[in-house]
Amino acid sequence: MLTPGSKAPAFTLESDDGKTVALKDLKGKKVVLYFYPKDDTSGCTVEACEFKASWKAVQAAGATVLGVSPDSVTSHDKFKTKYKLPFPLLSDPDHTVAEAYGAWGEKSMYGRKYMGILRSTVVIDESGRVLRRFEKVKPKGHAAAVLAALHGPAV
Repeated sequence: MLTPGSKAPAFTLESDDGKTVALKDLKGKKVVLYFYPKDDTSGCTVEACEFKASWKAVQAAGATVLGVSPDSVTSHDKFKTKYKLPFPLLSDPDHTVAEAYGAWGEKSMYGRKYMGILRSTVVIDESGRVLRRFEKVKPKGHAAAVLAALHGPAV
């Protein structure tokens, strides 16, 4: 389990633009790594658009946002273009990174249990350590909570 102060797991994933993004290349910046279930669904759109609305404040805090889901690069590109998202969306089709960050687990809908993305966010500091972890995220208002974490002490 990732806790504040622990080393964030390394990752390299393909982005919506076909390029790769690696955590090691982001040293010196805070990283908001948010895991979401599916492109262009209601909750995921709310969450992404709130991060878009707070983009300038996130940048002012010396951070970048990376959205991660199992969706394909093509799906990410369509979602990003449709909502004019200013940050990369990363494809984790085999959910390896989600598992490493504790964002993959059992879910339940209408009594059916299945494995999927657990909506969560990990804020990583400039040295690659976990600053804050958000679990069981509700999309509405989440970006504001993340912004507060970027400006405040680790909790």
